[in-house]
Amino acid sequence: MISENMGGVGGFRCGLSCSSRKFQTASRALVRAERKMARLDVTETFAGVNFPGELHTLESLERARNFDFQVNDIVIVTYPKSGTTWMQEVLTLIYSKGDADLAKTIPNWVRAPWLEHTYFPDVLTYGGGPRFITSHLQYEILGPALKRSKAKVIYVTRNPKDVAVSFYHFHKMAKFLPDPGSFEEFLKKFLEGTVHFGSWFEHVKGWWSHREEIKFLHMSYEDMKKDLRHSIERVCKFLSCPMYQEELEGIEKHCTFTTMSQNSMVNCTLIAPEILDHNQGKFMRKGNVGDWKENFTLEQNAHFDEVYKEKMQDLDIIFQWELD
Repeated sequence: MISENMGGVGGFRCGLSCSSRKFQTASRALVRAERKMARLDVTETFAGVNFPGELHTLESLERARNFDFQVNDIVIVTYPKSGTTWMQEVLTLIYSKGDADLAKTIPNWVRAPWLEHTYFPDVLTYGGGPRFITSHLQYEILGPALKRSKAKVIYVTRNPKDVAVSFYHFHKMAKFLPDPGSFEEFLKKFLEGTVHFGSWFEHVKGWWSHREEIKFLHMSYEDMKKDLRHSIERVCKFLSCPMYQEELEGIEKHCTFTTMSQNSMVNCTLIAPEILDHNQGKFMRKGNVGDWKENFTLEQNAHFDEVYKEKMQDLDIIFQWELD
């Protein structure tokens, strides 16, 4: 148990005061979320993007667009399946100085709640900080509010071929997302940008093109996979949060894929099977770079490359499709 007067290890306030109230509020929020299962087949369309109705309403999305960010807020922004959970864990461990107690006892969706989700007001602490906030929203939705603030944004990207594969398998688990059909059918929708959460291409282009207008750090899934220690150090520098060597070692140890995949606070095994069908696979499936090569046909890969070149030709961002 973490004492209430500590405000979390190292002064970290992770959405709620770190006491038994965190567990109670998290449990109530989860129960309310599960009661929304009647909305599993509902799709909300907001700003031209489709979102699953299970945890999104037009009201929650509008609230996100008009959110009043505080100066100490740290906002993790990603397109789905791009390393969101990984960065949530990294931030948790940085602000707990490598102590894994919070990461092992508080669900990640409470430590760094999704801004656009219906439960968000129930678990966010107002006042104090830093507060960790997560979002899959496009820049066009969140940009104006962030520009009015001094909040810091950590934008995590992953090469889109691996995103497409991971997102496809997640669709097979998630009862709140449409049936993906075959991988061929899903890939077509992914390239067209008609999947839930919108176009990967537009998401990346939107945030990348406006990165100079906000406090922005770009992190890539591939760089984190290749050199996790250096990636953690980059985040620490961005947040002006120096670490001792032993603290860095603790963060690195607890943020490996193997460790996270065995942690029920991040691997989504707490989520009811009526929402996530765990018989269809694991939320943390492989975590590899280049897994797309096991799924793409030669024709699919060639077509993907054509679409990518057409849509991303004006963007000075480079993705790693595999690691050496």
